[in-house]
Amino acid sequence: MKDPVIVASGHTYDRNSIAQWINSGHQTCPKSGQKLIHMALIPNYALKSLMQQWCEENNVPQVQSSPSSSSDLERSNSKRDLYEHAVDHISVVKAAVDAVKLTAEFLVGKLATGSPDIQRQAAYELRLLAKTGMDNRRIIAEAGAIPFLVTLLRSHEPRIQENAVTALLNLSIYNNNKILIMAAGAIDSIVNVLESGNTMEARENAAAAIFSLSMIDDCKVTIGKRPRAIPALVGLLKEGTPAGKKDAAIALFNLAVYNANKVSVVFAGAVPLLIELLMDDKAGITDDALAVLALLLGCSEGLEEIGKSRILVPILIDLLRFGSPKGKENSLTLLLGLCKDGGEEVARRLLMNPRSIPSLQGLAADGSLKARRKADALLRLLNRCCFQSQNQIG
Repeated sequence: MKDPVIVASGHTYDRNSIAQWINSGHQTCPKSGQKLIHMALIPNYALKSLMQQWCEENNVPQVQSSPSSSSDLERSNSKRDLYEHAVDHISVVKAAVDAVKLTAEFLVGKLATGSPDIQRQAAYELRLLAKTGMDNRRIIAEAGAIPFLVTLLRSHEPRIQENAVTALLNLSIYNNNKILIMAAGAIDSIVNVLESGNTMEARENAAAAIFSLSMIDDCKVTIGKRPRAIPALVGLLKEGTPAGKKDAAIALFNLAVYNANKVSVVFAGAVPLLIELLMDDKAGITDDALAVLALLLGCSEGLEEIGKSRILVPILIDLLRFGSPKGKENSLTLLLGLCKDGGEEVARRLLMNPRSIPSLQGLAADGSLKARRKADALLRLLNRCCFQSQNQIG
């Protein structure tokens, strides 16, 4: 690769190779097959700078690429007749994979031995390279990037840390890499970034990384055993941007699927924050907060803490009318849980609210399958409660 350029799909190629591909009539990215929305070739200055520095350090002569201009495609159109045969797709894809492999190995070398500025650039390039394509994520891991990225999580330089945690997040989308990241001892460092990262973006991407890693059941256990992991997610639930709060909520949901983690989420103070977020339209995570609260009903500590709220029931009644289909299902789950096992007070509050019974009847008739079942069960429970009250009066 002599002159790296970025195409519309976000992949990087050598200018001459990708120009030949486009000249032969293709309008897709060779690597991903994605249709290119434009044919512009954007210089990848960061990668080119790293390549030039490597050449200088290793006394490798630099071959100057031909100057580019906006007339590249015009010239390619005039030369189209020179290409009588289409470029073989398999060979182009293989060349693209080889280019990614060489690029990844080169960048990993810079992570290992470069100055802080070089490490920052290399981590940024790996972050971008890992953003698209499972093959890219596999190749980067095979090049040995993960242990070096984990080390950079401890950097005091904000951009190095941010690029490293985001690169690990992107790499973790490939399932095999989840195991490699855990094996590299990344969790404690990721939790450190989540808890006190140099930038809010780094903290939020650390939360997203924990969510991604916790897709594997064994990782749920390992992460939950870290005493600072769940409290750090709850802290982000309070302090983060709307996107960060969502990352924290879905990470907490994933961890709370494992029963032993439910109590930790409750003790970390998540319940009042989640209920507060139900009223925060700007946060936009009502469904995520409801899903976590519904899971926490599965432990006695969660049921007790949720039952302490005096504002939750009216919120849930409103969500029965105006919530999303999934939100309505989780609202019903919460109301059912609160009404069972001695929740007569909640049942009475439901009966006294003029909107609750019509909303439940509407969902029992026209809701989703789960909503119909839960609404019907709640209506029966309320009928029993009403009958018992009448008998006590009589």
